Amino acid sequence: MADAPNAVGVLGVGHLAGYLVQRLALNPARRVVLSPRNEERAQALAARHANVTVARDNAALVGEVDVVLLATRSQAAAGAIEGLPWHPAHTLVSLCAGVPLDALMLNAGAATLARAMPITAAAIGESPTCLYPDVAAAREVVQEFGPVHALADEAQLDVASVSAAFYGWVHSLIQEMALWSATQGLPPAASRALVSQTVRAAAGMVIAQPERSLPDLLEELCTPGGITELGLQTLQDVRAFEYWQRASQAVLDQIRSARD
Repeated sequence: MADAPNAVGVLGVGHLAGYLVQRLALNPARRVVLSPRNEERAQALAARHANVTVARDNAALVGEVDVVLLATRSQAAAGAIEGLPWHPAHTLVSLCAGVPLDALMLNAGAATLARAMPITAAAIGESPTCLYPDVAAAREVVQEFGPVHALADEAQLDVASVSAAFYGWVHSLIQEMALWSATQGLPPAASRALVSQTVRAAAGMVIAQPERSLPDLLEELCTPGGITELGLQTLQDVRAFEYWQRASQAVLDQIRSARD
């Protein structure tokens, strides 16, 4: 095991991992060791950060660190950790959607297991990250990505994982509204800023008032005969929110199918 208690390994250096490494590397006391499998990407990340290195192989990575973030594709997760020198002091945190801890247990040896679901906003410390179980070593790492939400079981984590897809849908909604505003004559830069800041403002109001119900907050905005009410009624008339829920259910069904 490594002497440094703040050594973190990232096994699977793909799309999400790049954002996580960007955040972890901001902590000068945090040493980050990357898997060499996607060598070009791993070396590029290491070149940008003084405290990021690339391991010789995955076994060497596990030997150098205390906490490993497993960020491979879900179907490759169990195979990626098989045969590695796991030790009782290791914590293995799977970031693979839909992969239950039972599917990793056999190949993880004596390591302590946890699951987490960060999003790319981890790069700016704004990822709401769900965690199960609430393992201290796992929390110490993922809290650098943003607020941590400890959940009671894996079923809850699967439902919460749909928020990772929702995050992308919000990006799409921002894009659609910004494009529409621009076609109506608003300068594109102003349109982008206005729409994205409005989304942040709405979320900020919800977060700032946890004692109030979501229907109450919305009702306060819907002045009878006003533009908010008009727009919402138009969306309801075309069953927009029903289709939004159907999309959410489709994602959850896919996540759950990975268990079967």
